[in-house]
Amino acid sequence: MATALSAQGPAFSPVAASWWRSLVQHKLDPAGATDTEDRRLGASELSERRERADPMLSIAGSRLDRLFRCVAQSACGVFLSDADGFVLDHRYRDADRESFQLWGLRKGRSWAEAVEGTNGIGTCLAEGRPLVIHRDEHFFNRNIAMSCIDAPIYGPDGDLIGALDVSSARSDQTASANHMIAALVQQTARQIEADCFRAAHPGHRILIADGGDRDDTVTSLIAVDGDDLVVAATRSARQALGLALSGAFTPVPAADLLGGGPEARGFDPAERAVLVQALARQSGNVQGAARELGVSRATLYRRMKRLGMTTN
Repeated sequence: MATALSAQGPAFSPVAASWWRSLVQHKLDPAGATDTEDRRLGASELSERRERADPMLSIAGSRLDRLFRCVAQSACGVFLSDADGFVLDHRYRDADRESFQLWGLRKGRSWAEAVEGTNGIGTCLAEGRPLVIHRDEHFFNRNIAMSCIDAPIYGPDGDLIGALDVSSARSDQTASANHMIAALVQQTARQIEADCFRAAHPGHRILIADGGDRDDTVTSLIAVDGDDLVVAATRSARQALGLALSGAFTPVPAADLLGGGPEARGFDPAERAVLVQALARQSGNVQGAARELGVSRATLYRRMKRLGMTTN
């Protein structure tokens, strides 16, 4: 607590920053009351939230199953929340059910930082980045038996849509074990993001943008329409390409974003590309390419000659 209230602590530690928010901003008490049902959504409210989050939930299901198979034998549960911190889906062994139920890790339960103080789901959402909250780093005393490993999930438009959490019911969970699980959690969250993005743009070409020096190529994706305009991008692609981090943006020529440069602009390069592609599809047959493009063979030859193109 002293670190959280110090002048420098919150600036250097996400845990200290979260403790500061819990104490000062949310005015919570670490010795707060035990879990109560008033923090849990009713059946109809939960159904409405799940319906709103259906694009993510329907896509994430198989990813949650796969992640759970990797961590189940370590007495870990897998939990998926929406952007407000409400648990919408989970996976855990029957043997661990009682522990997770007692902690309040169940569908419809709020784990927002404003409600539960420093914790995996809520603090991940507040910080917008992967993190581990290990045992007594939790704000409430009742939660210090847990270790929580989390990663945020960003939607197709770059907005935060949820958090992926693995929580351990083991009293001997180590920091090194948390580190190994964290890699799996982050990978799964990125895969869910990529799956959601692809599903949101079924009629577009999906290309990988340069993700810089971070291991985010799985989610550095852009959607390109039939006019070679980039019309959408994932959060990590937006960061790499200097686009607005969330929301709609004015479509940008793919060549401009991906390094085509001035030499790739203008009508001639565009026309050349069309002719080359038509010829490739027709295995070099000029007559077939002309038919595909809706021009005569003579016209196609004239255009090829003007562009300095030859046929074998």
